[in-house]
Amino acid sequence: MRKKLTIGFFILVLSLAIGSISVSAADGTTTVYLPLVSGGGAAPAAVLKWSYGGCYASWCETGWYSSPAVLDIDADGINEILASAYSVWALEGQNGALDWRVGDTSQRTWPGVVVADLDRDGQSEIVVAQAGGRVTAYRPNGSVKWQKEPSGGTGEFRGLLVTDLDGNGSALEVIVTRAYGSAINTWVLDANGNTRAGWPQLPNDTYGYAWGVYNANAAAGDISGDSRLELIVPSDMHYINAFEPNGSALPANATIDPGKYWGQVGVWESILPEKRGWGACDGTRAESYRSNFADGPAAIADLDSNGTREVVVTGNMYDCSLESTPSRYIALYIFNADRSRFNTGGYDWTTIPVDTGAPISEDYNVIETAQPNPVIADLDGDGRQEILFASYDGRLHAFWLDKTEHGDWPYSVYNASEGIYRFASEPVVADLYNDGTAEVIFTSWTQIGSNQYGRLHILDSNGNSLFQTNLPAPRSSSATWNGGLAAPTLANVDADADLEVVINTATSGVVVYDLPGTSAARILWGTGRGSYRRDAVR
Repeated sequence: MRKKLTIGFFILVLSLAIGSISVSAADGTTTVYLPLVSGGGAAPAAVLKWSYGGCYASWCETGWYSSPAVLDIDADGINEILASAYSVWALEGQNGALDWRVGDTSQRTWPGVVVADLDRDGQSEIVVAQAGGRVTAYRPNGSVKWQKEPSGGTGEFRGLLVTDLDGNGSALEVIVTRAYGSAINTWVLDANGNTRAGWPQLPNDTYGYAWGVYNANAAAGDISGDSRLELIVPSDMHYINAFEPNGSALPANATIDPGKYWGQVGVWESILPEKRGWGACDGTRAESYRSNFADGPAAIADLDSNGTREVVVTGNMYDCSLESTPSRYIALYIFNADRSRFNTGGYDWTTIPVDTGAPISEDYNVIETAQPNPVIADLDGDGRQEILFASYDGRLHAFWLDKTEHGDWPYSVYNASEGIYRFASEPVVADLYNDGTAEVIFTSWTQIGSNQYGRLHILDSNGNSLFQTNLPAPRSSSATWNGGLAAPTLANVDADADLEVVINTATSGVVVYDLPGTSAARILWGTGRGSYRRDAVR
């Protein structure tokens, strides 16, 4: 037995020995209760706490892929929520009341909100990167600490992360990447917003090939073991660039192509064109399937727990022999620090998982784009990491190091019989009940014009659905779809001991759900790109 408060504000006591029960509220919201989990405990539930955070009286700013962050901005012991669609909001975690709103509605925020103490003065800053090439650091009270336009105001910054690139424990660096048709795509700023020497990159093709960065693609972590961090930047090419903190390029393994750098080695389905240095694009698969990384992010983690971190990247596999270069599937790669493909301990990624799922739509006029942000987490508690990503095939994937999807993975949010498209967000992962296996929490969204809502989903480690509920209806009567494009954020935002799920929705503002019974939860990947630094490293 358990209690569940639905959006219609009524309490139902349900016994779920077998089967599933769907309950519909007056606003069209449907909550699906699934069977008891093995072992007799209740399946995870999420209870709506509040919604429409940051909205106006009759409408909400359109939320994109920006995950919220939390910070106790007034030192009262309870976290506030920092979120952005266009303007930036600070909201009371307990009830969604607006503490402050800054900025305006003219510049979109794509990457997640960063919270970090940039200058190590004991006070965290709130950093956002936006369209118009703008980066702003706010103080906890919402006042501007600095605002910069390092690209001269051109292009949209869709990538933002903060880290200590030098690894010296001093002030942090702010890294932004630009969605713009230019090889110059990456800026590194100091803690005061000034562009560091050696940046931006790339000014020419001497060390690699690059173009615009159209998602939050960059990741930073120590992959070489020298305590300094390397910066991995996939872009709108079939190349991936890797940099040292000073902007110098990272060399590739000499067995690939002697004297080359990461950014000079193309990424193909087959390793043979990579080693040769070129592919024929002649219609044979080995010579024609290669990956584009316009929307393909990197992540960094020690996947096999041997003390060395690897680089994980997702890419859009396409056929370069055809003029239209049609997309085939989302490809998953694991690289070592020297750009060679991962092949250790019996896990051979010199060949990759193929044909993971063809796109059901790539037209953002039909449905907003699915972003395949890789998430790294140990789902089954065996000490090795799994890799999750959402795909344009309408499914959420989870790959083990043996290159297969275990259990009931992948999980599909798209059902062709429904007659509309649905996509999934980047997931977050936590062992909600501290029982040794993880739960996967994510949102979904619907096709434009469908007048249907996206959902909040909770899956078990094997990809089985434990709970799902429709997200609240749009505030504006003109909105024709809804959902959550951004990864949710797991955090405690009220006075109890349990976690909440914080969601920056597309058309109903910030929405928060309680997760009862999660006071002992272990968060494994708790927000977009893994942390409030957005550096995608474990």
